[in-house]
Amino acid sequence: MKEGIVRVGIIGSGRAGMIHAKNFANSVKHAKIEALSDSNEEYLKRNAKELDINKTYIDYNDLINDESIDAIVIATPTIFHREIALKSAVAGKHIFCEKPMAMNPEECENMILSAARSKVNLQIGFMRRFDKSFVEAKQRVLQGEIGDLVSVKSLTHGPSSPKPWQYDISKSNGPLAEVNSHDIDTLRWYTESEFKELYAIAGNYRCQQIKADFPDYYDNMLLIATFMNGVQGLIDGAAFVQYGYDARVEILGTKGVIFVGSLENNTVVSCSAHTGMRRDIIKSWGDLFKDAYLNEDIEFIQSILEGRDPIVTGTDGKKAVEVVNAGNESIRLKKPIQLIN
Repeated sequence: MKEGIVRVGIIGSGRAGMIHAKNFANSVKHAKIEALSDSNEEYLKRNAKELDINKTYIDYNDLINDESIDAIVIATPTIFHREIALKSAVAGKHIFCEKPMAMNPEECENMILSAARSKVNLQIGFMRRFDKSFVEAKQRVLQGEIGDLVSVKSLTHGPSSPKPWQYDISKSNGPLAEVNSHDIDTLRWYTESEFKELYAIAGNYRCQQIKADFPDYYDNMLLIATFMNGVQGLIDGAAFVQYGYDARVEILGTKGVIFVGSLENNTVVSCSAHTGMRRDIIKSWGDLFKDAYLNEDIEFIQSILEGRDPIVTGTDGKKAVEVVNAGNESIRLKKPIQLIN
């Protein structure tokens, strides 16, 4: 690092990658976006022009080996995360990896150990830990506002049509990973405990056209769980709901309840004979968690400059992947799964 500036390279210029790229380009102090990599040359040229950067790489290995880069953001499909992270660590680059961390706990452990050996930071993209409302709810729980914790229910419904590679569970780990990793981390965060046992059910309701080619794919999922400390949990997940982006949490205690999140984009309600009653709905996770993405990017840079571990570590990413794998096993075997902690 030169002059207290962390130079960042982004690998993967899709939706999440561009959110991080724009943050580092415009809004994160002591950070500069240095280069962009994407295997799709059309996307790469277009996004580099939007970011006003000249250094681009089709092959992410060239970005990793660029000596001017101090830190790397991994925003590719999950199946590539481990390989990119290991190479980045060996090259001495700090690593921000989007969720889900990897395909299985063994890959996660490889990433954690490699980062530790190279003495570089490894942060996982669980941005809800940096959202103002989610953080306030956590603080209220800690203050005892609702008594002892009884249960946490977390819901995420995504509006977008799955990308073709996501239909193959062996390459994506399914919506439980792609959509509900945040819910898994939210439950761990609020309960301050680990999953003990879970049972999940799933089905394909909105993506009927791919059933013949991908019979294991599901776009709707329910998961119930017990935690090591006795708290109960529920995750409600769905992909391609189309009506909007829906992320809400209910935290029940012995003396009260806390609700986090809303489907409404704002408090404006209009009524007319022509349209009836209308409220605007949140359309994208990028809109709902815009500030949270910025705050986690700020934390990434600050942890590097301060020489400390980030708030969200590789261990948090690994624990979420363990639950994803157990949930998919429960769906496949149609029975509860116990987790070993």
